[in-house]
Amino acid sequence: MAIQVVAQSRAAQGTGASRRLRIAGKVPGIVYGGKAAAASIEIDHNAIFHQLRDEKFHASILDLVTDGKKEQVLLRAVNMHPWKAQVQHIDFQRVSADQKIHMKVPLHFVNADASPAVKEQSAVISHAMNEVNIRCLPADLPEFILVDLGTITVGHSLHVKDLAYPKGVEPMLRPGENPAVAGASVPRVVAAEEETAATTAAPAAADVPAAKQKAPEAGAGAPAAKKK
Repeated sequence: MAIQVVAQSRAAQGTGASRRLRIAGKVPGIVYGGKAAAASIEIDHNAIFHQLRDEKFHASILDLVTDGKKEQVLLRAVNMHPWKAQVQHIDFQRVSADQKIHMKVPLHFVNADASPAVKEQSAVISHAMNEVNIRCLPADLPEFILVDLGTITVGHSLHVKDLAYPKGVEPMLRPGENPAVAGASVPRVVAAEEETAATTAAPAAADVPAAKQKAPEAGAGAPAAKKK
């Protein structure tokens, strides 16, 4: 079931009108794209503020209901106040079922603890990306892309083209581009400790103390008694 956003059409324009809307607990916005003209809207601030906290809201086809009329849209831009928890402005783009869309969707990382890098070498997994830009039809839009780290090894990385994409979904890349998504490396402290342990366990032959010389037998080396 699509997430629904309730809005009202907005006639007043300009900075002053937008300021008054915010004081009244509303968020000014715009919806554009498709064959219809761009339309100014207003949305209840508290409702949209809580919806924006849901990850799915940012990578889903939304049902925007304006004055009772429903249309499918994507969230395209959100402007927040520099220091207040306040939404300043919001943009939506209309979508058509038969036209592919470009969208950034979040990456969900799994199985890091089961990877050889972590289990065998106590490596640390670093995430180079948290989202990926994809292209697909609206009906094929996934909420996220899964990144399986179960086979990652130290010194190797997973790249965008290595990921498994749902049917009808493809990554958006420039020619020759294939950026890293995640990598595994051993922390310097761990590497140093392992090197120290190996050195201690196998000391060089030159460091082994020489065997002690046999003690002389009693009387050996003593001066002979003089004959009377």
